[in-house]
Amino acid sequence: MSRARWSTVRARTAAAVCAASLLAVCGPAFAGGPHGADDVAEVRPTAVHGLPDEPGVQFRPRPDVSWPPEISAQSWVVADAGSGTILAAKDAHRRLPPASTLKTLFAVTVLPKFSPETVHTVSEAELAGIEAGSALVGIKEDTDYSVADLWRGVFLNSGSDAVRALASMNGGWAETVADMRATAERLGAHDTQVESADGFDIEGQHSSAYDLSLFARAGLADREFVGFASTKTAQFPEDGGPLAFGIQNTNRLLVGSHGVAPYPGLIGVKNGYTSAAGNTLIAAARRDGRTLLATVMKPRSGADNAVYEEARALLDWGFHAAPLAEPVGTLAADAPTEESGKPYAGARRTGRRQPAAALRTTAEAQDSGSNAPYVWGFAAVTAALVGLGAGRWRRRRRKRGAAGGESV
Repeated sequence: MSRARWSTVRARTAAAVCAASLLAVCGPAFAGGPHGADDVAEVRPTAVHGLPDEPGVQFRPRPDVSWPPEISAQSWVVADAGSGTILAAKDAHRRLPPASTLKTLFAVTVLPKFSPETVHTVSEAELAGIEAGSALVGIKEDTDYSVADLWRGVFLNSGSDAVRALASMNGGWAETVADMRATAERLGAHDTQVESADGFDIEGQHSSAYDLSLFARAGLADREFVGFASTKTAQFPEDGGPLAFGIQNTNRLLVGSHGVAPYPGLIGVKNGYTSAAGNTLIAAARRDGRTLLATVMKPRSGADNAVYEEARALLDWGFHAAPLAEPVGTLAADAPTEESGKPYAGARRTGRRQPAAALRTTAEAQDSGSNAPYVWGFAAVTAALVGLGAGRWRRRRRKRGAAGGESV
């Protein structure tokens, strides 16, 4: 090939690649919308892998998809739990105190290690060190509880006493904190620093709406996690006896209480409150074969039940938008799914059988309208055009005979 012809091939190939790149990058303008142009972060092409740490609301406008609702929370995320695609978010990587939503990470870390039928006698030493003002389920020392009882104490009453007992079984408070840090790192939760396994306000402890969504998605892959997170009421302990009493889940969006109507299809996951964190909530709901996550941190409206009503508004919007919305990012790909075959959490000390996934994941999301194929479609177009230019060069070379070388 003459130098002139080779230059032409290179120029055409470069032009094709640039055109494909522009196709992937360009989209509707971000100006306007209910949040105002100044409150909308540019969504860069790389946003499909993770989520860029940008201020403001991140959303890709599309025809027939309304803007996310205006809410007062400092940080929030709406994501498809199956595919991991993030439909919209605001300040998703903002580091804030998580309160008891951090117990979601505690459960992802510790729940797989012990059979729910295992009986544990709680000692006085295990209950020592509980911070004043912490939520309690009412565990009595020198009393036998099943592991399932303890987890109901964690999920329903946010009991720090139940967390202490399970942490003791796991090797102690310090080891459990270290295990939680390792789980967060494995899941790609880089905004999280764990200092207290129960989420109580400790200096230096923080997480983000993005990371809390990661923890919830990992938990939703475990049938037992889903069972505990969705339980509304229970006897504590379950087998009754003279010390048994009834407990009710403090997640008002799940049970419907204190003026909050229950949300149809709500699975759970976890609510929290401390003076530093304000109200926090991770809510998962299922509708028409799709499971969505709405994570809300620190509403500032001052309205009663704001965290629940703002999560409701995000879920309502998400179920409407999900079939058409173009994702702004993804939850880290390391979260376990039924298809991935990755373990749900760390090595199981008891050898208990891995629980079956409670929710279908990536395949379900693709069948139900996930927009992830759009992202890969852009990449495929670019790759095809690059390959076209390279193919033309190889064919011409062959013709010439050249070698191709407190918390509640």
